[in-house]
Amino acid sequence: MSREHTERPAERILHPLEPVFDSRSRVLILGTMPSPKSRETGFYYGHPQNRFWRVMAELLNEPFPASRGERLALALRHGFALWDVLASCTIRGADDGSIRDPQPNDLSVVLSAAPIQAIFTTGTKASSLYRRLCLPKTGIEAIPLPSTSAANCRFCTYDTLLDCYRAILPYLSQKN
Repeated sequence: MSREHTERPAERILHPLEPVFDSRSRVLILGTMPSPKSRETGFYYGHPQNRFWRVMAELLNEPFPASRGERLALALRHGFALWDVLASCTIRGADDGSIRDPQPNDLSVVLSAAPIQAIFTTGTKASSLYRRLCLPKTGIEAIPLPSTSAANCRFCTYDTLLDCYRAILPYLSQKN
């Protein structure tokens, strides 16, 4: 465990980010809860070492989206929605293993407004929390993907991430 995780106290976090979607979103990608860096930058997968945007850009043959606006445009252009399983929880830093008292987001906000064909979860904790807290309400099985966090680098190489995330491609709209 990193020094940051052991020194940071657990705190109650209310999800600060709106879901990213529009009426053309066909895939919903769910993390657990925005990391402190994502909360600071005001957008999903905001830590510079997180590999999510690099993976998605490569899969979609797009340049790396460096800014919040470029990331938002990439998601909407290719039909993937972003949100998180949790609306609130007690967590220490970005350590999903420390999550206590999880409360789910109301995924019907996205599911009732967009033609979502598949739900993907990023990381083991997001997958287990989705199954426990969201699946009974949505009735839609989620497809688990590995975490793109830098903390997962030693367990999941970049090439492995690319291979796993290819599962999203058949569902995405490639139309601009």
